[in-house]
Amino acid sequence: MKDSEPDLSLFYSEVPAEASALFTRSHFPGAPIVVGRERMRAGCLQAVVVNSKVSNVATGEQGLEDARRMARLAARELGVSEELVLVSATGVIGRRLPMDKIEDGLRGIALELADDPWPAARGIMTTDTEPKALSIDVGSATLTAVGKGSGMIAPNLATMLVYLFTDAKLSAATLKDLLEDATAQSFQCLSVDSDTSTSDTVALLANGRMGPVDERAFRSALNRICLRMAEWLARDGEGATKLLRVQVEGAATDAEARRVARAVIDSPLIKTMAFGADPNVGRIIMAVGKCVDCRIVPEKLSATLQGVAVVEKGLLASFEEAHVRNLLQGDPVEIAIDLGVGEGSGLGLGCDLTEGYIVENAAYASS
Repeated sequence: MKDSEPDLSLFYSEVPAEASALFTRSHFPGAPIVVGRERMRAGCLQAVVVNSKVSNVATGEQGLEDARRMARLAARELGVSEELVLVSATGVIGRRLPMDKIEDGLRGIALELADDPWPAARGIMTTDTEPKALSIDVGSATLTAVGKGSGMIAPNLATMLVYLFTDAKLSAATLKDLLEDATAQSFQCLSVDSDTSTSDTVALLANGRMGPVDERAFRSALNRICLRMAEWLARDGEGATKLLRVQVEGAATDAEARRVARAVIDSPLIKTMAFGADPNVGRIIMAVGKCVDCRIVPEKLSATLQGVAVVEKGLLASFEEAHVRNLLQGDPVEIAIDLGVGEGSGLGLGCDLTEGYIVENAAYASS
């Protein structure tokens, strides 16, 4: 559907797979999200079909029919039940899918299936600068993650588009528990621009071809691969040049720690500080202070920037500004905050804010 780049991807399992998925909590979910929730009730999938040009959001009943038709077309090509096909879409909101082009694109696509995830990873890109795929071994099984992000990314149940595939044998109930846990420690921590997409989806499929694996080992592997993917998505945010990682400790609760971390990574002033390598550390105090629903005791606050103490007991610490400025030229930019009021901890993953973000989004629908 794009003029020069692939924008239709198909993922397929040779046998039906146990599955679990998490979707956006936006009040305006795309038609694929509505259909996806229906499909996930059975906890079983065999294919995922994705287009990356038109999101099929705010398209009414016709949008729902288009999403179901897209599943039917993919199912026909694969020779599987359409109920086993998850549909995803990303791109411009408010436009109908060009179903004639999608039908043409899906015709014969089964003949192009291959083990290499990179072509499909490229096909789901929007403003990403590079395709994203990761694989790790878990015993005799393999776990592969394919994702896209870039903009309109904020944690609200799931994230962007991320698909996880394994040939390990795990039940749908186990997958649900594993996916929720991994997402809470990774994609839920991610925010590029504080906006939540209408199409966010993360799905985990396990077809069992390699048999059972140690559940603890699989949980560890899933947590690792999701965190690595989340960091990759943050680093490749629209216009970004650096990953921004914020670790908060000493909060009253984990939930409050996450809120403080989110406030820091979402702050335009923190983001531009990271971009410009400007150690204006008072902005860290500002970002923490605006968390009025969290327990904050100013004189207990401490913080480091790139490992250098910059706030101690609520006051700016003495540090060599030129040294910190030089450290801020690096990637990632790391901020560690200790609130000193409890045992809660939380992570925030984001990126810097550059002119590139404005240029990318000033004419997105026209590009």
